[in-house]
Amino acid sequence: MVAVSVLVSGLDAELVRLGYKPSTMVWYRACWRRLEAFFAFRGVEEFSLEVAMTWVDLVCGGFFAKEQAGTLKATDVYLFRVAAMLDDFAVHGAVLRRYDRSVDKVTGKDAEVIARFAQWLRADGRAVSTVRTYGTLAGEFVAFVNTRGGLARVDAAVVGAFVATLSGYQVKTVEQKLCAVRSFLRFASGDGLVDAAVLDAVPSVRSSKQTRIPSVWGPGEVTRIVEAIDRSNPCGKRDYAIILLVARLGLRGIDVKRLEFADFDWPGNRLSVTQAKTGHRFQLPLLKEVGWAVIDYIQHGRPVCDCPQVFVRHTAPIGAFSDQDHLHQILVKHARAAHVPLGQQRRHGMHSLRHSLATKLMEDGTPVEVIAEILGHQSVASTGVYLKSSLGLLAACALDPDAPGREASR
Repeated sequence: MVAVSVLVSGLDAELVRLGYKPSTMVWYRACWRRLEAFFAFRGVEEFSLEVAMTWVDLVCGGFFAKEQAGTLKATDVYLFRVAAMLDDFAVHGAVLRRYDRSVDKVTGKDAEVIARFAQWLRADGRAVSTVRTYGTLAGEFVAFVNTRGGLARVDAAVVGAFVATLSGYQVKTVEQKLCAVRSFLRFASGDGLVDAAVLDAVPSVRSSKQTRIPSVWGPGEVTRIVEAIDRSNPCGKRDYAIILLVARLGLRGIDVKRLEFADFDWPGNRLSVTQAKTGHRFQLPLLKEVGWAVIDYIQHGRPVCDCPQVFVRHTAPIGAFSDQDHLHQILVKHARAAHVPLGQQRRHGMHSLRHSLATKLMEDGTPVEVIAEILGHQSVASTGVYLKSSLGLLAACALDPDAPGREASR
């Protein structure tokens, strides 16, 4: 292991290199000083995640108890990140993506390489969403290898070190990241930037949608969350409309962020959506509950802003959400207000509301083709996975071993 002071010094330099704001660095340095003092008080010189988490638990007034009860505050999570980031830097010598907000801002030659990679993907006929996602993930990989000497020095050891940083991610996420890296290295080898042999170092991880059970909310939980939203303030009006658009109409979070005023046909009570994932445009009926929620936000909650998007950030700088802004914090905030439990086993992103809507529609007997159209699935096979999220539907599919004709079919 490494001495705490040496580790902190190295991480400090890396965060500065990555462009962390001075104000953010002031906060990190204050936390590090307190943490170093705690290690010194314990008589421990080398960094240990166990000791660091003891400090986190103490400062938070019971971090682990709060985590179990689902009452962690943002400040508690930030302190946990301080300890986790130090541990990851000690193991990998790099700041992992989940802690870094500026690593994707590649510049100079790296930005040119990523731009050429995007052109290469488009020429290969890749979907718009794939080009965008792979470009972002390639930027992540390039930022990582820059801590190991840059693209010219990429070898199996560097690829292995990057793969090690993916520990803890969902299998599907790891698969996506490695597919992007493999595509990028294939492009880079053709461009003479890396040795083609390095492609063999990227492991294969295959996951199937059909092997996963979608995360859904229990009966009445979505209603409790919606009813718990305080709509007496601008943020509450915005959050209420956003959650209804996902929970009632099944929109993806990125499509909600991109909704523009021109997408709403108020006389016809229709909403036109261009899916970011597929590029297809389709129409949905604008339910009264959803329509009035959007109107209430526009008239009484939305800050003055010239951007065409309906939903905007309410903190400076006022403007539209970026594609990298996640909305799951909104859902988590109101789930906690509704005292709906959030545990380690439950994925609580906005997508879980789509899962819940699809499962409810399927339980109500809605044809799978209709559900696929509502959710914007290109194939009904993608929709059929929601059968597994309902015990009732699974029970209906079960075979009766004593049914007539069972013996004859053996």
